[in-house]
Parts: sequence; structure tokens; C-alpha cells
Amino acid sequence: MKKVDLLDLKILQIISMDARVPFKDVAEACGVSRAAIHQRVLRLTEAGVITGSGYNVNAKRIGYSTCTYVGIKLERGSMYQGVAAALEKIDEIVECHFTTGPYTMLVKLYCRDNEHLMKLLNHHIQEIPGVVSTETLISLEQSFSRQVPVMIPSKDQAVNSKKLKALMERMNAEGVIVDDLEDNND
Repeated sequence: MKKVDLLDLKILQIISMDARVPFKDVAEACGVSRAAIHQRVLRLTEAGVITGSGYNVNAKRIGYSTCTYVGIKLERGSMYQGVAAALEKIDEIVECHFTTGPYTMLVKLYCRDNEHLMKLLNHHIQEIPGVVSTETLISLEQSFSRQVPVMIPSKDQAVNSKKLKALMERMNAEGVIVDDLEDNND
């Protein structure tokens, strides 16, 4: 992948706040053409930096009144990938994480009610080979939900900040190549 630069970060900052913002508005805010924005977004999507876009659906408004987190203990941690593949087939599960701490995995799911939750636990999740036990935490209310912030450092920070340089090195090690934050307008 071509390096992530300051223009990419500006684009990401804008579209992460509102995925429906027209490219012409993003282009105007960034001082480049619509075509440049389109090309950048396409490149960032192909590189896996942008992983999706769309509308957020209020689960309660469509009949899923129970939001639940389920801690799952596995027979062996090495069974994670197989169990994750089986969990992915359960439509009500919206997130799955391999974790440290008391659980091997943590999933977030939505159910219509407690009866629906019990059916998912007893007849689907706990029946997956390798699942030893589960612990259920029901969310009473979601206070907020948001995307991770896209931080745009100033050029002074880029030159003077040890933390920023460490972040850039870590991102490079993880496969996200960050350049020296020069403006690279298309």
C-alpha cells in the first residue's frame, strides 16, 4: 500500500464523523479535487484502512431489545479460529473478540428478549465444540457509541513528538505505512 499521509488522515477524520458527506464537500475541506478524494478513499478501502461505511441501525427500533455481552471460555485457546467461524454463522452476534483475562473470547449480540437469548446460549453458542462455559452480561443502556478519533498532528508535533514517532513506528510494524506527514495532494 502507498503510505498514509496527512491528506489521507484529513479525509479519514471527515468521513469517520459522517460517512454520507459528499466527496465534493470533503474535497473542498481538503483543498483537492473530487477525483482525488474518490481515488484516496478507494485506495484506503482496498488497503483495509477503511473497513466499511453505511448506516447505523438502532437495534431496539427493529425488535432487538436486549444487548448482551457473552464471555466464552474455550477448552484450549488454539480453538479460537474454529469457534470464531462457528460464531460468525449466528446472525445475532455483531462482534467477536479473542481476549486476555477470564474469557478466551468476548462476543456482543442482540436478542429480541431473554427467551431468545436463552435459545442462542443453550442451543447455539454452548453447543459449539470447544466452548467450555459462558458468562452473560446484559447491557441495561448504551450511553454512547463512536468511532476511534482520527488525530491529525501538526508538523511541529511530527518533528518534535517522541510519542508520534513511536505511533508511526508501531503503525508501520502493523502494516499501516505512515510517511513523514507531508501534504501529498494528488
